[in-house]
Amino acid sequence: MKKIENIYIGNVIIKKTAALAPMASVADTVYRTLCKEYGASYLVSEMVSAKGMCYGDRKTDELCTITHSERPMAIQLFGEEPEFIGRAVQLLGKFSPDIIDINMGCPVPKVVNNGGGSALMKTPETAFAIAKAAVENASCPVTAKIRAGWDEESINAVYIAQGLEAAGVKAVAVHGRTRKQFYSGEADWSIIKQVKESVKIPVIGNGDVKTALDCERMYSETGCDLVMIGRASYGRPWVFEQVEHYFETGEILPEPPLEERMRVMLRHAKMLCDTLGEEHGMREARKHVIWYVKGLPDSAKIRAACSYLDEYAKLEQIAADVIKRGERR
Repeated sequence: MKKIENIYIGNVIIKKTAALAPMASVADTVYRTLCKEYGASYLVSEMVSAKGMCYGDRKTDELCTITHSERPMAIQLFGEEPEFIGRAVQLLGKFSPDIIDINMGCPVPKVVNNGGGSALMKTPETAFAIAKAAVENASCPVTAKIRAGWDEESINAVYIAQGLEAAGVKAVAVHGRTRKQFYSGEADWSIIKQVKESVKIPVIGNGDVKTALDCERMYSETGCDLVMIGRASYGRPWVFEQVEHYFETGEILPEPPLEERMRVMLRHAKMLCDTLGEEHGMREARKHVIWYVKGLPDSAKIRAACSYLDEYAKLEQIAADVIKRGERR
């Protein structure tokens, strides 16, 4: 068995396998817990509004709660004003995050139009001031997640990363796409390599890692210190187990059989129901169910049925039908 290395972000020890990327409206505590059980080495919360934190928004507090089993974990803040970021970082102390991450990569209009997320790639001095305010007010390491740049004409990840390092951040995560790309096209891993070669702090690579072999290739091609998996974990929390197993043994674990896939789907939905109540939990489960059944022969029919899922028992029946049809094939 191979010995898996560790990396350090400040004083936080993280296994050098694969981490779960921050994903708004997806990576809630249930999702994170599942991914952690399958071997995700590091977790990041859904993005939290710095202003919401400062104004005492109840939902913001819920987003910041960390369970013991989720550690090491970061809480990710977004905002465009250093003073709000600094104050929010102070307030996060009561949740004892292992790391505080600053979102400088989110491409969605409601964040970007206010000057936050990947809009900060266009205003480097503001990005550096935000990082400095976070570092000065934090009692744990501060990191930042950036993109390659705003668009193809303004690829500035290296410059941004160097400025963030100077401001005191302890690691930088780089998604190899521009804001203009959103999640389309291919991630440019050469940008991650350039950032790694330009700073002394750890660099986390993100973008188009779907398998254990992809993960190994990103480490090899970019020299990054940690790999982050996001959308490839949708309906596939076992991807982290596949990565860890491959790095330990050199063996490729296959995708789980249909029955196991349905079992994990049902457990995911049950955890949501237990956490949120059945009605709310099943509403949240709908998108996850669609991801779990992706690629199955009758997935279109299942997706249609999932649009109205409101009871856990109905999902149990869907899973039983899927398994039965699979057996007939």
